[in-house]
Amino acid sequence: MSFLKRLWGYLSTLFKGGAEKLMKPEVEIEQAINEAQKRDQELRNQAAKVVAHRTQLESKMGNAADDVGEAREMAKQAILKAEEAKTAGDAAGQDKWTKAAQSIAMKLQAAENNMATLKEQYATATTQADKAKKAVQQNAMRVSELAAKRMELLGSLEAAKMQESVNQAVDAMSNMSDYEAPSLDKIEEKIEKRKAEAMAKAELRDATPEGSEMELKEAINMVQADAKLEELKAELGLSGSGGNTGTSATGDISDISGTSGS
Repeated sequence: MSFLKRLWGYLSTLFKGGAEKLMKPEVEIEQAINEAQKRDQELRNQAAKVVAHRTQLESKMGNAADDVGEAREMAKQAILKAEEAKTAGDAAGQDKWTKAAQSIAMKLQAAENNMATLKEQYATATTQADKAKKAVQQNAMRVSELAAKRMELLGSLEAAKMQESVNQAVDAMSNMSDYEAPSLDKIEEKIEKRKAEAMAKAELRDATPEGSEMELKEAINMVQADAKLEELKAELGLSGSGGNTGTSATGDISDISGTSGS
């Protein structure tokens, strides 16, 4: 049983924690305001009944006062009639009005008792009505405070959302700055490195027999190209010393060839 109790407690706490995370603060604020307004309306309805009861007692007291006044006057009139009959020696009339005065006096006593009861009830109702009105006023003040607090909380919530958005933007900027894109300095360094390697390879190539042979071939090709140009110029009549030039070019080629052979 203890394990099941712990398990139930764990699941309840887990569910409550998950539910708390899912609840939106703005919805919870509106829910609290709606509940407060609902309780305020219920309190107002109850207070209205209490005040209405006091008002009803006021009306009843007015009617009871009228009954007391009327009974008192009628009792006085009956007493006067009985005295008149007594003075006139009318025993029957005296008995009649005396009994009537007694009956009216009983009604007067009942009316006064009713009036006293109504006064007590009215005093209690007045106290209750004052307390009810005070409770309504205090609760209305609390509702107003909640409404003001609602505006404050919503403002704080908006500020929190804005700060969260700013934090996300800052985090995104930080992530972008962490991304290593190739810089121009690194690219230049790579180019210079390749250039240096190419020049080094060319220098090493020139220092080898294969490099010398390649250089010689390039020189021979250049001399032959010059000789061919002079030959074409001579055919076109553009150079008077075309034969000598050709011989010179041929001699140069021979010299280069001889040098290569040696």
